[in-house]
Amino acid sequence: MWDGAFYRVRRDGYEICFVPDAGVPLDEIDDVDMWVLFDSGERWSGTICTLDVVRRDMDRCRETGECLGGRYFYVWDGLIVRDRGIPAMVDAVDDLVRTGDYTCVFRDVGPEDAQDSGVPEI
Repeated sequence: MWDGAFYRVRRDGYEICFVPDAGVPLDEIDDVDMWVLFDSGERWSGTICTLDVVRRDMDRCRETGECLGGRYFYVWDGLIVRDRGIPAMVDAVDDLVRTGDYTCVFRDVGPEDAQDSGVPEI
């Protein structure tokens, strides 16, 4: 469901909060920042992109000379998925939560406190 600039997907025990680009249909999103917000207060952040985005970035770097001329790609808290669209990304996040592997992929941003103005409350 939409909540201002955020697209939220509620699950049992957690919520996935995406920040998609305005005007892009949800099934065409190929690069998006997101958070997994657990009912316990845990919060994990990440960026999800497709293989096509990685290829595009590496091709751009080939032209600019960055990253050894596009010979490597990195993102700290990133998840690469094969298919674009929020539904495919939700499937991947659900699997990571189910297996517990989200702790190896996403960045722990700690519990929300009164001073925090980053991610809106659930």
